[in-house]
Amino acid sequence: QVRLVESGGGLVQAGGSLRLSCAASGSIFRINTMAWYRRAAGNERELAARITSDGSTNYADSVKGRFTISRDNNKNTVDLLMNSLKPEDKAVYYCNAEVRTTNMRYAYDYWGQGTQVTVSS
Repeated sequence: QVRLVESGGGLVQAGGSLRLSCAASGSIFRINTMAWYRRAAGNERELAARITSDGSTNYADSVKGRFTISRDNNKNTVDLLMNSLKPEDKAVYYCNAEVRTTNMRYAYDYWGQGTQVTVSS
């Protein structure tokens, strides 16, 4: 079993910052890509930021220059530092990881339960 647990969400005023964290645990052989997705009310889930096992990153245009994704391969964690937050960033943020477990040949997607981020104006 692989479990992803997010933390760090909350309420912040526009222009403020939050840091989201996600910790993966379980029968982990290797973690490939890790990512943060978000889903705003009435919208579909979208990719906010992604980071590969060797540290390559990419961001949605809407967050580029404001958000920074990072990971610690020793601790199996991924963080999302969100600066200059806007009301449009209000969403449930989900941690995602492609994980190869010790008993499987291929990597599969795992998801956290989500954490709410609310930005007030």
